[in-house]
Amino acid sequence: MSLPRAAEPFVAFAAVLRGSDFPVSPDQTMAFLAGVGLLGPRSVEDIHRAARATLAPPPERFAEFDALFRAHFLGQALAAPASEGDDEEMAVRDQRDGTDEFDIGDPSERGAEATATETLSVRQFSALTEAEALARFARRAPAALPRRLGRRLRPDWRGGRPDLGRALRMAARRDGELIDLPRRWRRPRQRRILLMIDISGSMKSGTDALLALAHATLHTGDRVEVFTFGTRLTRLTRALRLNAREQALTKAAGLAPDWDGGTRIGDALAAFLAVPRFAGFARGALVVVLSDGLERGDPATMVAAVERLSRLAWRLDWLSPLAADPAFRAETGALKACLPFLDQLGDGSGAAPVAAHLLSAGARR
Repeated sequence: MSLPRAAEPFVAFAAVLRGSDFPVSPDQTMAFLAGVGLLGPRSVEDIHRAARATLAPPPERFAEFDALFRAHFLGQALAAPASEGDDEEMAVRDQRDGTDEFDIGDPSERGAEATATETLSVRQFSALTEAEALARFARRAPAALPRRLGRRLRPDWRGGRPDLGRALRMAARRDGELIDLPRRWRRPRQRRILLMIDISGSMKSGTDALLALAHATLHTGDRVEVFTFGTRLTRLTRALRLNAREQALTKAAGLAPDWDGGTRIGDALAAFLAVPRFAGFARGALVVVLSDGLERGDPATMVAAVERLSRLAWRLDWLSPLAADPAFRAETGALKACLPFLDQLGDGSGAAPVAAHLLSAGARR
């Protein structure tokens, strides 16, 4: 089947990027075409926004990416030839003993190559730039993360249930006199937090910062669970329990095989809900899905899974990197259909906005 003439410039731009050593998979090219279609486009700026979001250049190469974009779409001459990137192949692979993983599709061969060449360079850069936000989050999280009343009781003189056992013991020690009636009430505890992180190609530029934040959340919060999804669903909670962040992220990188590939959000959420133990993690929890919502599978599957997840969760929030733009609105059919089941559609463009969302979630309901 021949390529439509209107799509030729956009497919050609992906080829230009590959010729300049930008790893661009076929799924990313398709996502770029879909993004351009959703935005209109009304201007060249819309095309540029779609390219940045879906083709995901490394942050340190934004200037080179923009120069190639202007040269291709605006006919501007490049000031200098594109320099070679210093991406190197990730050599770390970890045995997957004790992990829970469900195959929901095979990533493309090109996507697998992009994973190997892109992982280390992007992750090292993001860890340095997000360090301050992560440190601030770690200091505030123990007291600010959402809480709920537990089942265990503790003394509470301000109210609650009368503590008859303690009252009788006090009366026995005081010859039957009881000045104040002791009371007790349910002990507050931190609410379970479930983070589901999209690691597909369209989320590549922000994946490292989100995983670093997940590591910080797991080490400051109680009962935190972390899953990633792209073309597979992978539980990373055990890997991220390692205290050293670099070591934990390296191990996590070896466990998830679908970095920077395609996206099947509905299938991933359905696989999560199909395992009773996993679905139990969402019961009464703050569930945060970190994804741009660019579904490549059946939208009906995604909507049905989000609806069921919202019934299990205490709160279901969807944070998208595209929402960093104040003018952002959900445009994809699947994400628009999911809006009635979401408590909030917010900014997921980096560790700082996601951390702020987690810290303020307890006061939102």
